[in-house]
Amino acid sequence: MAFFFQHLDLWMFVAAIAVLLSGYPVAFALAGVALGFAAIGIANGQLDPALLGALPNRIYGGVMTRQVMVAVPLFIFMGVMLERSKIAEELLETMGKLFGQLRGGLGYSVILVGALLAASTGIVGATVVTMGLLSLPTMLRHGYSPSLSAGAIAASGTLGQIIPPSIVLVLLGDVMSNAYQKSQLDTGNFAPKTLSVGDLFAGALVPGLLLVALYLAWMAIVAFFRPGAAPAVQQKDTEKPGVMQVLGALVPPLLLIFSVLGSILTGIADVTEAAGVGALGALFLASIRLDAASGSSVNKIRIWILIGAASFAGMIFLAMSMDLRVGRSEVSISERIGQGVVLVLTLPALIGTGLALWKLYANRVLHQVTQSTAQISAMVFIILIGATLFSLVFRGLGGDESVEHLLSQTGGGAVRAVLLVMVVMFILGFFLDFIEITFVVVPIVGPILLGMGVDPIWLGVMMAINLQTSFLTPPFGFALFYLRGVAPIEVKTTHIYRGVLPFVAIQVFVMAVVALFPSLATALPKMIYG
Repeated sequence: MAFFFQHLDLWMFVAAIAVLLSGYPVAFALAGVALGFAAIGIANGQLDPALLGALPNRIYGGVMTRQVMVAVPLFIFMGVMLERSKIAEELLETMGKLFGQLRGGLGYSVILVGALLAASTGIVGATVVTMGLLSLPTMLRHGYSPSLSAGAIAASGTLGQIIPPSIVLVLLGDVMSNAYQKSQLDTGNFAPKTLSVGDLFAGALVPGLLLVALYLAWMAIVAFFRPGAAPAVQQKDTEKPGVMQVLGALVPPLLLIFSVLGSILTGIADVTEAAGVGALGALFLASIRLDAASGSSVNKIRIWILIGAASFAGMIFLAMSMDLRVGRSEVSISERIGQGVVLVLTLPALIGTGLALWKLYANRVLHQVTQSTAQISAMVFIILIGATLFSLVFRGLGGDESVEHLLSQTGGGAVRAVLLVMVVMFILGFFLDFIEITFVVVPIVGPILLGMGVDPIWLGVMMAINLQTSFLTPPFGFALFYLRGVAPIEVKTTHIYRGVLPFVAIQVFVMAVVALFPSLATALPKMIYG
């Protein structure tokens, strides 16, 4: 018993992992374990009861008043809207027709569309399930190897972990920002530098695109050396789409992605503002797509929706070009004209938005999207509250000192400490979702590693790639379970496991390359933000 009471922090972490593996809801598991060990610590004199009184302030300051957290439901809304409105399905069908007549063409289409969906939705489960339902039967019907098909779909679906704008990067960026400030305060720097989610977005862009390029290269190698595993689609089975059809399917999602990501990287908007633009853009795209899919010709409703979208785009452009704030003492003539134009554009923008909402409501899409957004957002924030309580009690029991002692005593300095943390996170990724790992593990190890001089952007990108790899690795990868749930009966679990192994090797290779050449993750943020 003496060993138990001397290492309450260690047993608390072990108990949390055990309860999480039992399938009990994550938020209540974390909070329940924390309260249980807090009671033990108070009774044993190892925890000051006054520490629990800081919980409301930590929740208020760490969750409710952090503007970046508003981006979470907005990005979720954007992703779910694009998924439920069948925009992803139309994009996949068009790309399949475009590349299908090449060897491995359907594989190229799956990887490219998976990358676009990753940048659009940022939700791994939704991307894997959507791709599995839409493309796996098609690839099997055209003679593709079951293992290659399953591997390409699962791997491209997990790109949502690393390609911005990603929910993973939003949450990880916020946690890393807090850890970075804490590490600087611990070293006596009371004017700490800041880390933004935009920094992490910029840092993850090059590694994410490198993964996509290597996925495509692997598909080309298989198609060249094993043409029977990735055959070309026969001409009679598909008609090559026209230029307008390709542009109609490809350009709207790309414009949405570039507007969101570009506004963040160029500094025009922060993450929350860009997420609002993305959610509004997804609303317009979905309503126009549903109206077009109904078979009706261009009507007044669609025209007004387009006018509304154009009006909002004009308002955003003017806001980027000049200062449109009212109530200022000095306003130039051009700014007064700009304010007048924005005032005129407000009415058509509101009319277009109202008609878009009505169209989505009439097609029963708005109900599903808002319900899914509320459920996923509530899950994220309740886990964050439970993790905040867990982290508070863990630190009160001396857990951060224990972890720091463990990492510093391994020898080898920061390199070995980072390697140890990566191995632990990789193993935890088999059993826990990225949200639990982000909220529980990163706040504990982040300040310690950053205090050793590790670059925060590089560390965040490495953690994101590491979690993506664990999500893809047999036998416990989450993406494999998602795909197994929607795969046809002829696709065996062994097919899925065998198919993802080359892509796991690519993931590990990219992680090693980023580790050896940190500038792949740090150069772009420095170039953009200095």
